Amino acid sequence: MTLDLLVPLLFIFILAIFLGVEVISKVPSILHTPLMSGSNAISGITVVGALVAAGDGHNMLSTILGTAAVAFAMINVVGGYLVTNRMLEMFKKKEDEKK
Repeated sequence: MTLDLLVPLLFIFILAIFLGVEVISKVPSILHTPLMSGSNAISGITVVGALVAAGDGHNMLSTILGTAAVAFAMINVVGGYLVTNRMLEMFKKKEDEKK
């Protein structure tokens, strides 16, 4: 990859990091569960793309990076569902309180 292509991509990546931190820090806690569900759907799409990259078989590097992308995306999906489930459990009434 040439330096002419790397610098704009690096700039966009760093800009996305700062923008993501700003947006997430401004979200009220009541909206975290619906946003987590949306991000789980996006991560599911990422898993499909990573599977395509891992199974492409052009070279060893793309297979290794695709496999790592599948692993990280699945960690994100499973963690997101666990967090969403835990947050939804907080809104349910406990059995002891009903009696």
